[in-house]
Amino acid sequence: MRIVIIGCGRIGAQLAYSLFKRGHQVSVVDENVTSFNNLPSDFLGRIQEGDALNQEVLRRAGIEKCDGLAAVTDSDTLNVVICHIAQKEFNITNIVARNYDPHLRPLFESFNIQVISSTSWGSQRIEELLLDAEGRTVFSAGNGEVEVYEIEIPAVWNGMRISDLITCGECKWIAITRAGQAFLPEAETVMNTGDILAVAATMEGIQDTRANLRRRQED
Repeated sequence: MRIVIIGCGRIGAQLAYSLFKRGHQVSVVDENVTSFNNLPSDFLGRIQEGDALNQEVLRRAGIEKCDGLAAVTDSDTLNVVICHIAQKEFNITNIVARNYDPHLRPLFESFNIQVISSTSWGSQRIEELLLDAEGRTVFSAGNGEVEVYEIEIPAVWNGMRISDLITCGECKWIAITRAGQAFLPEAETVMNTGDILAVAATMEGIQDTRANLRRRQED
């Protein structure tokens, strides 16, 4: 794929290098020439110094023939404007933007821009690791609004039904892995010690399920 990356800070440089190593054609744009020092010495993609709001700079970077664009500068407003230009002026549909300030996420959403909010996602993951030992995250959707967790069923829950554990509408069971084999459970499925239960949940949903798990352990 031909990818244009706007911003060559730590995220932009890491993204550009990773895509380059996987064989993609990468073009990086930044108005500060020293930012390109963030790229490893063996990066052989294109670099383009200049203001990404200038459409001529974007053309020189190859936006007219690109398959996707990532706007990852540390300015939310700049990222939004660049993505909007890419959408409206160059008909690029495969666009991802970095969101720095969580309070400005609605701005991206109002323009239907796919967004990654490292601040929101990162703070949520740190909170989970600090406060909740039960269940590890194996997949994160969006910016962490819904995640898939794996919970190992302890001995005190042996013989109990899934519906006894999952009582919140914000948490849905997906699968049970038992003795290396996975299957789709029902509400009345009885859990065994050592089962790995996969659930999809919001933060509120997994907290409710974890509370249920602990409550029986404490009884």
